Amino acid sequence: MEIYGDDRSGNCLKVRWTAEVLNLSFVWHEVLALTGQTETPEFRALNPFGQVPVVGFDDGRTLAQSNAIILYLAEGSALIPTDAFDRAKMYEWLFWEQYSHEPVIAVRRARVHLLGHTDNEIDPSLLPRGQVILTRMEEHLRGRDWFVGSSFTLADMALLPYTRFADQGGFELHRYPALQTWISRCEELLGLTAL
Repeated sequence: MEIYGDDRSGNCLKVRWTAEVLNLSFVWHEVLALTGQTETPEFRALNPFGQVPVVGFDDGRTLAQSNAIILYLAEGSALIPTDAFDRAKMYEWLFWEQYSHEPVIAVRRARVHLLGHTDNEIDPSLLPRGQVILTRMEEHLRGRDWFVGSSFTLADMALLPYTRFADQGGFELHRYPALQTWISRCEELLGLTAL
């Protein structure tokens, strides 16, 4: 399996971490999305959308979109709950992560940390919207270890990368103690060095 991704991207990291947790054999190809490497004809042959991550399988098939990839990789594993309702709740968080969380937390982080934009160059609604998102997560995590059920699932995997990097977008994670505890718990489980 070949994974094409950018180590600065939370969407790519969740794919890498899923493969690692599942002890899947893969080769990582670093593709720097912000430098135009996803626009080359060679890359577009892998993913016509021109985005990372994308996975190439040994049989020649490819799969894009981070949550589709992690769902495929984790099929039949403990990362996907066997209980139908818990599984649906996991999907709920996966959809929310891509529709509500990533377009705010990740976008502001990219503008500030990766592109070096000043606040005057960034949509002013992103910071307060992100605070609402982080508060929602904080409230959900109070009194629980994981987003769904009693163990680490793809819901946690999907929400971790950009939440973990939220400080780089100007979000003050110290205001969210349950979220910080959850991040530390995930880092320990995944063998990540704390930021």
